[in-house]
This record gives sequence, C-alpha cells and structure tokens, in this order.
Amino acid sequence: MNRKYRKTVIAGNWKMYKTPSETKEFMTEFKSIMPKGRWCDVALCVPAVCISAAVRAMRETRVGIGAENCNANASGAYTGEIAANMLLDAGCKYVILGHSERRAMGETNVDVNAKVLAALENGLIPIICVGESLEQREMELTMAHINYQVRAALSGVDAASLRRCVIAYEPIWAIGTGKTATSEQAEEVCREIRAIIRDMYGARAARGVSILYGGSMNAKNAAELLAQPDVDGGLIGGASLKPNDFATIIAATGEANE
Repeated sequence: MNRKYRKTVIAGNWKMYKTPSETKEFMTEFKSIMPKGRWCDVALCVPAVCISAAVRAMRETRVGIGAENCNANASGAYTGEIAANMLLDAGCKYVILGHSERRAMGETNVDVNAKVLAALENGLIPIICVGESLEQREMELTMAHINYQVRAALSGVDAASLRRCVIAYEPIWAIGTGKTATSEQAEEVCREIRAIIRDMYGARAARGVSILYGGSMNAKNAAELLAQPDVDGGLIGGASLKPNDFATIIAATGEANE
C-alpha cells in the first residue's frame, strides 16, 4: 500500500448470500466490532434485495454500501435488471463490475466498459474486476489478458473519471477455491496494472488509482498481501460474510507496511 498517493480500500462481495433480515443481523454485529482506526475506506457490496437494509443499518458509519452489478442502460424493457441511477437512489456508493462470475455468464469486455461508463455517469464508484484463468496463467498469457481487460474496461474513461475508479485483480483460479496468489504474484500483476494505467494516463494518474487484490484474501493472509506496494486493499468474498474475519482484514490495513 502507499497511502501517500492513494486510498486503501477493503470491499466485501457477498455474492448471492444473506437475506435482508440476515443483513441487518450482520451489520449490527459488525458495527460493534468494526475497527475504529481510519486506515482504509470500507465497502460492503450486497445482493440487490439487501441494499436498503444495509444502507439503513450503516447510515451512521463510514461503511459505503455497494451493488454487485448494474445494467448499462438508464431505463427500458430490461426485465430483472437494475440501472445505475436506481442504485444511487437506493443509497449505493459502489458497484462491482466485470466480476469473473458475471463474465462466465456471457458478459463481454464491451459490456463491462458500457457498465463502467454508466456507473461513472451516475456518480457511483466502479470496482472493475480483471483476472486470468489457470489455463491462461500456465500458458504465460496473464499479462496480455490483463492488459486487454484493463484497456477495454477503461475505454472512453477520461483522466478525471479515472480517479473515481477502483481496479480489482482477481485471478479466476483463486476465487472461492481456497487457493491464493502468493504476495509476490499479486504484487507482480497489480504492478503491471499500474504500468498499463501509466501508459494510458500518465504517471501521476497511475499513482492515484487504488488496485485491490481479490481471490481468497482472508484474515490470515491479508497483512502479507496488503504489505505489497501496489496492493491497495482487497475485494473480499467469503471472509466478508463473517463479521470477525472482515473486521480482522480491515485492521490488517493498519498493520501492513506503507
């Protein structure tokens, strides 16, 4: 992490877990144990039906609530979809875009880019996910794949809007598998992402972008991963569903080296 130039962000991704009533229970417990130090920005991205409960529960805290996806269109005949302005009006601050699980459902790089532009236009902070498969890593295609995903996602995003974007590196082979990239592997790819952004926008802009690591970051390995200079936080899956574990990861941002 490098707090001199950019924010540290710890964001939870609940995926399709917890009901609104369970959300209220989680938030009540989490508020009682949430670290008091302001070492990082904290976000919880929850299922759409849980957004209202989460916003109400965390209104008096520094935790930002986010969604797990949005539609690129402002409105229209898109049954079951949710527009970015709807999320903003519901109290969301963040939205996760381009997660590998969404991409596996058919979401393309063009789709991700359209959603990023829609999120930015409506004042949301997009957490843009990129990552390679195990096959791509074994074929030494990681950097080429990441390069394409980053450039595609940020197409049409100007330098001023880039400051509101967060990038999350999530190696697909480490999501929900219990496998974690080593701190060296995570740093290598996050450093490359910053180099790509530097090439696109210049050194000053690249220094200011928060790049997270996601992929089985947990209470035990968070401090080591967060100590890497280009890892500016984490996008947390399973561990964000457990108040104590999520609180421990947040506390680790205060322990990690600058």
